[in-house]
Amino acid sequence: MGAETRRTGTRGEGERPGAAVAALIAAVLGFFVITLDVSGVNVALPAVRGELGGSLSGLQWIVDSYTLMFAALLLSAGALSDAVGARRAFGWGLGVFTLASLACGAAPTLGALTAARVVQGSAAALMVPASLALIRQAFPEPDVRARAVALWTVGGAVAVAAGPVLGGLLTTTWSWRAVFCLNAPAGLIGFLALLRAARSPRHPAAFDLLGQLTAVLALAGLTFAVIEGGHGGLTGTVLVAAGVAVVSGSGFVVAEARRHTPMLPLELFRQRGVTVPVIAGFALNAAFYGEVFVLSLFFQEQRGQTALSAGLMFVGRGGGGAPRPKKKPPRG
Repeated sequence: MGAETRRTGTRGEGERPGAAVAALIAAVLGFFVITLDVSGVNVALPAVRGELGGSLSGLQWIVDSYTLMFAALLLSAGALSDAVGARRAFGWGLGVFTLASLACGAAPTLGALTAARVVQGSAAALMVPASLALIRQAFPEPDVRARAVALWTVGGAVAVAAGPVLGGLLTTTWSWRAVFCLNAPAGLIGFLALLRAARSPRHPAAFDLLGQLTAVLALAGLTFAVIEGGHGGLTGTVLVAAGVAVVSGSGFVVAEARRHTPMLPLELFRQRGVTVPVIAGFALNAAFYGEVFVLSLFFQEQRGQTALSAGLMFVGRGGGGAPRPKKKPPRG
């Protein structure tokens, strides 16, 4: 029986009071800060440019470098989480994410901030599948697990709504650097909770190196072409980046089609139940996060609002609203 407990890792929770709850707290808190760093940073961008300088494309890279690495590495992060164990993978991701957040808060230049955001996004990609694996391990009963996953989802939803407001509050009250430094105490609480969680078993998992490399190159080339092309036009560098995106994207499709255990089975996209939600999710996220980026700059740089007022405008009219233009008196 002891060997079975060590092998499965599902009976250890009973030997540690509160282990399942601790795992859930760590998972929800991790997903909260990951999502918060997607939505909350946008409101702080004008303050970042005011202190560090930079063009509009530079501000786009602050946001997109995070989401780029998050999206690209998420494909193989699940396999790494299985190979090393969910608790260990989540701990690694949370530690790197916290340190990268402090690096963001202390960044002396726009380039240093963007580089730290790349590391942040990479760590976030590892944390998401590991957090779900922690929940699956801590709550083996399907009904209880479903409620735990629902709480995990609520944590992300709250972060999406609270991100602009909290980011605006911290930027207005202290500094844009506080938006990133907020992750330090959250990371510490997450570590303390993780220490009480049960150890995670390891499972053999194949790592698709070629697929991962081509995915990163394809997404990076596409992101560069879109950002720099919109800023400076169709220059030679932009065209090269677009070409890299096309070649790498084609290589990714070929690699996944030929691999026996691909990290992204292409057969999934033949199912309407998968394709439709993916397209809808892409459209929703592109519209929402694009709107937050543009309107954050518009409210502050064009309408003269504070970061807090701009953040409040995303959740209602409680932020005072944009100043209404004065009506011109009728002529004659």
